[in-house]
Amino acid sequence: MVNVAILGYGVVGSGVAEVLTENANQIGRKAEEDIRLKYILDVRAFPDSPFASRFVQDFSVIENDPDVDIVVETIGGAKVAKEFTERALKAGKSVVTSNKELVAEHGYDLLQLAEANGVSYLFEASVGGGIPIIRPLNQCLAANEIEEICGILNGTTNYILTRMIRAGLTFEAALKEAQQNGYAEQDPTADIEGHDACRKICILSSLAFGRHIYPKQVDTQGITKITLADVAYAESCGCKIKLLGRAIRLEGGQLCAYVAPHLVHGENPLAGVEDVFNAITVKGNAVGDVMFYGRGAGKRPTASAVVADVVDAAKHRKTKKYLHWGPGAEDAVAPAGGLESGWYVRAEAGAEAVRSAFGEVSLLARAGAPGGETAFLTGAMSGPALEEKLAKLGGAHFALRVLD
Repeated sequence: MVNVAILGYGVVGSGVAEVLTENANQIGRKAEEDIRLKYILDVRAFPDSPFASRFVQDFSVIENDPDVDIVVETIGGAKVAKEFTERALKAGKSVVTSNKELVAEHGYDLLQLAEANGVSYLFEASVGGGIPIIRPLNQCLAANEIEEICGILNGTTNYILTRMIRAGLTFEAALKEAQQNGYAEQDPTADIEGHDACRKICILSSLAFGRHIYPKQVDTQGITKITLADVAYAESCGCKIKLLGRAIRLEGGQLCAYVAPHLVHGENPLAGVEDVFNAITVKGNAVGDVMFYGRGAGKRPTASAVVADVVDAAKHRKTKKYLHWGPGAEDAVAPAGGLESGWYVRAEAGAEAVRSAFGEVSLLARAGAPGGETAFLTGAMSGPALEEKLAKLGGAHFALRVLD
């Protein structure tokens, strides 16, 4: 018998409790022994819950119970969750989490702590919700040197951009709709400013490239400046706008990692990923390109990934299977500005001024464009080179990378 305690009874925690009990027979068969939910920790009371008898409010009850084998952390954040995770690992209990912020900021230290105490620290659900990506990166693609990871890592922003493209909603209207439908929090900052996607690309980069990548090292730009004019210009050249997290191995071993909206050509599979769905492409030097697609968030999909880690931790209680990456370093990540790409630019300038500053460009058109507004696509250049040309152009401007 394997006993499990869940920390936090919010969306994900309640989903984990449901999946563990509803699919108990199948889960037990996969784990090769029965898995029982023993405790749920939450400061709130849930007297009407079918699990009401299992609630506790003091973490030390779980920490000091030798029969608890696995702790599922779904509290979120990097304060209380970090303290409880450390205490559980030191008490000899494996920890499974969906907490992307905690893993992105402290993953290396927690993995080291887990190994020192002979237990597992697993976090499949921290990236992509129900999409399997952590385990494939660590196992199925282990024979490859990973060259690039690129993906739509946030369902909220993808929903907003989809509604702007499909329904012609402004950013503000699309965000309000996402909040009404439960896809966006009342404070959507982490999503729309790119912080959530940043944490996820940090986790993927750390695992794929072998050293801890911190969010502060990743250039991050959200979608708040995207307008319907940009959507229309993108459509005019067969593209869609998507918020992407990217990590690219550079010559010399450095990594370039960043989050930003991009123009994505229609033939690219990422262009067809809509609504709250996520998709992650991985390029390996042996396998080539592979893609992982599915619901990137939600109660049941995320719970599915959490419970899969519970099964894995249960099966490897005696013969441990550890995730590894090395410590971080100040010089581990190169500035994203040095990466050359084509650019989309919308500027308050005439076509002749654009050509004078940039040379030959591909001009774009949209219905209802005001006089003095010019949008165009450039050839490949670095961020600093783009800024130098934009300085010559003068006036207000907005620029996005074009995904190669």
